[in-house]
Amino acid sequence: MNFKRSKKKSTTDGQMTLFEHIAELRGRLVKIVLAIAVGSIVAYLVYNPILSFFTRPYCQISPGGHCQLYVTGPIDGFSLRIKVAGYGGVFLALPVILWQLWRFITPGLKDKEKRYALPFVFSSLLLFVAGAYVAYITFPHALAFLQSAGGSQLRQIYTPSSYLSLIFLLMAAFGASFEFPVLLVALQLVKVVTPKKLASWRRWAIVTIVTVAAVVIPSSDPFSLFALAIPLILFYEIAILVGRILLRDKSISKGRRRRRDAVSSAQS
Repeated sequence: MNFKRSKKKSTTDGQMTLFEHIAELRGRLVKIVLAIAVGSIVAYLVYNPILSFFTRPYCQISPGGHCQLYVTGPIDGFSLRIKVAGYGGVFLALPVILWQLWRFITPGLKDKEKRYALPFVFSSLLLFVAGAYVAYITFPHALAFLQSAGGSQLRQIYTPSSYLSLIFLLMAAFGASFEFPVLLVALQLVKVVTPKKLASWRRWAIVTIVTVAAVVIPSSDPFSLFALAIPLILFYEIAILVGRILLRDKSISKGRRRRRDAVSSAQS
């Protein structure tokens, strides 16, 4: 296996050997781990504001604003702080993680493929954050539904682990699902599917999106279902439109290149 080489390290044929590729991968992973470690330290230090931020949806629906979380063991509070710091470190290190992945993949890309790399990384990060935020603002409705489903005879007492695990999983599920349009646009660019084909699958796509959304939502409530399914349906239509625009630009550029080549050959 040979890979294109960067300027700093080059072999005689301008390519990268397997061992050099592994060495570069190790360097990228070390930087990612360091970024997560620094982010985790920051999250550990600002643990109280983070916990307050995530318990705010619970406080919005609690009578009288009583929204305390209860621990059942002496070390549960410390282990919770470590867990929150770990999740926070990964989130804060996301820009570094995506940048290192992009720098690792870039040498093996063609010039026309490199120009799409940064927009895809930026849009992926933006869509993930947008999905997590949608899950956060709809979580009070989901939590109210889950509380009312058990009946008025039940008194809700949550442990931090169960409560935070639910909201973290919900935000992660929304964030990952919001990457759907990036995947569709990428498939169109590599010609796995076409915008016309996606448009013809519209009805089945809507049914599939609603079904998958019902399966991947950890809370299984109708508010989260519609909050996830409706944006994904809109993203499906937007991905078709973006695919048409990008493919049209590629065809125009290809036509211009052909005309230039034809003129050059005629002149020669």
